[in-house]
Amino acid sequence: MTHKIETILAQTGINSDEKTGALVTPVHFSTTYQHPEFGQSTGFDYTRTKNPTRSTLEKTLAAIEYADYALVTSSGMSAIVLAFSVFPIGTKILAVRDLYGGSFRWFNQQEAEGRFHFTYVNTEEELLAEIATEAYDVVYVETPTNPLMLEYDLATIVTAAHSKAAKVIVDNTFYSPIYQTPIKDGADVVLHSATKYLSGHNDVLAGAVMTSDQELYDQYFYNLNTTGAVLSPFDSYLLMRGLKTLALRMERSTSNAQKLVAFLQNHEKVTDVLYPGKGGMISVKVVDEEKIPTILNTLKLFTFAESLGGVESLITYPTTQTHADIPAEVRHSYGLTDDLLRLSIGIEDADDLIADLKQALEA
Repeated sequence: MTHKIETILAQTGINSDEKTGALVTPVHFSTTYQHPEFGQSTGFDYTRTKNPTRSTLEKTLAAIEYADYALVTSSGMSAIVLAFSVFPIGTKILAVRDLYGGSFRWFNQQEAEGRFHFTYVNTEEELLAEIATEAYDVVYVETPTNPLMLEYDLATIVTAAHSKAAKVIVDNTFYSPIYQTPIKDGADVVLHSATKYLSGHNDVLAGAVMTSDQELYDQYFYNLNTTGAVLSPFDSYLLMRGLKTLALRMERSTSNAQKLVAFLQNHEKVTDVLYPGKGGMISVKVVDEEKIPTILNTLKLFTFAESLGGVESLITYPTTQTHADIPAEVRHSYGLTDDLLRLSIGIEDADDLIADLKQALEA
């Protein structure tokens, strides 16, 4: 029987321990496992290679992304590194320009060291035009983008990329599988900073890579076992616990965000509201960027901090935080200007959040 995503999430880990019938997946801390006899294995030999708790989590993550396989890693950045680890030196990569600053930092390092060659585009039209005219090995997309909230039509991009034999990698952190399942659109690889919405409580550092390509998975499994950037058993347990409420949290965050957008669009101190229509991420541009320190220091409910996707509402200033490693002239060229603030909307009461923004904007 095929279940819907809400059911899969709520049932995460159930029936994973046949011996005891434990409702919650046991946390297996053992680093090594006894062989029943010489030449035999339980399927678990050493925790870096495979861990029962982590395996249960990976099964759930594959299911909610409609993928055949999933691997979890020690952070979102290690997931990105793993996703690209299968491509040889000289690989040509076409990427959207508006990216998480950490992704740009690693991409820039790889290019500087001569491993990969990157071409960046600002819009979907430019992306499709590049695919049509140049030969690329990989197309990399964030959608919605961070922090300008640009959406891309994945099915169209995948069709175009595959016609030129390019692999498509999608960062699905912002929407999560609740609002977007890139594998169903034909993407070859999906990755997440699982620290964010998948976990949802700002207490786990994790990443995830999903694919339905057996050859890619086998390479990823080998590379992850070789390099060792796996998720610990306890963090795997915490991530599973967070997943159980993912659908509810995304629904509430979206509802709150839509109410805040309606307020912000009519506020005289705000020039632009960037919101794709669903999800909990909003970016705003303010009239006077010199007022940004005052706004940040005056907020009471919103926490001025990096990261996103938790139950608590956060506000981030990309210029000095998440995107500080992108040169100013590059950021400004595609619209990430110094008047922009990024909001991650949590599950608090929407009226309280609006009141907090109102008093800070008018301080």
